[in-house]
Amino acid sequence: MRFLNRSAGRLSRHRRGPLAGLVVLLLGLVLTGTAYAAFAPAGQAEEAADNAELVEQGRELFLVGCATCHGQNGEGVLDVKGNQLGPSLQGVGAASVDFQVGTGRMPMVQPGQQNPSKNVAYSDEEIEALAAFVASLGPGPGIPDPEQYSSDYLDDLSEEERDAAINRGQQIFLTNCTACHNFNGRGGAMPRGGYAPGLRETSEKHIYEAMLVGPGQMDVFSDGNIPPENKREVIAFLTTLEEEPQQGGFSLGGLGPVSEGLFAWLIGIGGLVGFAVWIAAHTTRTQKGKGQA
Repeated sequence: MRFLNRSAGRLSRHRRGPLAGLVVLLLGLVLTGTAYAAFAPAGQAEEAADNAELVEQGRELFLVGCATCHGQNGEGVLDVKGNQLGPSLQGVGAASVDFQVGTGRMPMVQPGQQNPSKNVAYSDEEIEALAAFVASLGPGPGIPDPEQYSSDYLDDLSEEERDAAINRGQQIFLTNCTACHNFNGRGGAMPRGGYAPGLRETSEKHIYEAMLVGPGQMDVFSDGNIPPENKREVIAFLTTLEEEPQQGGFSLGGLGPVSEGLFAWLIGIGGLVGFAVWIAAHTTRTQKGKGQA
């Protein structure tokens, strides 16, 4: 009994030693790491390897097609006069690349006031790789999932819920978007030679990404400004515009006062002027005929 008490006392003194806590901590870390390596799914390691391969593929594409304007590391490039040739891409996120390249706006044919959409130069796989490389340069918005932007969710709602969601999207669009994109989503002119593109031919994913990243002169509508569910409701509203009948007759492109004013001047007033000229000419001939008689 006395021997056991002396042994317990020695163990107690060792536990109170200055290195005892460090030894216990290191032992715990080793055991935790071993357990994680033994039970962690192998898919995570494979996913990390696949992502590294995708980033490297994107880097090769970037160096060939993008580095001239944006720099080898996406830091941006200045011309000889100190003007910005290509902006920095560090921190813009994968969503910005997917929007700009996926709509054909990038690569640019030539510098200009605004990048117009055109035929896409890269395949879907190449766009994914480019987006992965730019995303590795700094944190930024990622490419959204279909559940975030697809308007198909309306099919699962009752008629009342569907109308309520579309109305909310319409109010958000009227408040934040109509000043540039027109109340009918047809687009319009912007200051300094720019323009807001029409949204009728834009995919739902690219509309969502545009709200996230704010391309060109467009404002950035982060999730703090417009939550994801409200972004999806805006897209749902835009998809219903094609289904709405034109109760007022000809839509004239849906451009509002611009096309309506042009129609009024060219057709309306022009027709009145032509009719007045015809009346004057007809009256002159009539008076000549009476004079000869």
